[in-house]
Amino acid sequence: MQPAPPRYPGQAPIEAYGNGGFRFAGMSHRGSLLCLGEAIVGWPATTADGLTLDDFALLLAEPTGVELLLLGTGRELLLPSQALRAGLRDAGIRIEPMDTGAACRTYNVLLAERRPVGAALIAVD
Repeated sequence: MQPAPPRYPGQAPIEAYGNGGFRFAGMSHRGSLLCLGEAIVGWPATTADGLTLDDFALLLAEPTGVELLLLGTGRELLLPSQALRAGLRDAGIRIEPMDTGAACRTYNVLLAERRPVGAALIAVD
């Protein structure tokens, strides 16, 4: 049995990214993150290449209130598969891929505007 991923209860802006992780709410996290409507959770994804709907099971399992998911794909923009985009769309979630830095900045702006936004952020070195 795998331990549950680290979880921060609530939303918080991303204060910094790089060196393989993120800083938010005055804390550091090494690895990738899922920023949901109710929590920020450690995410095991290490690359955006090959992501499937199963990688977003936590997002789809909880009523998060997320209507737009920003996908930070690492240092460079990688487009998600058609199957992933269709699966999220069927769940009522739009996905916007961009590099991780742009996703962090956009997430912070939309979060400050109290928009129903989430982010799936691949950590970068």
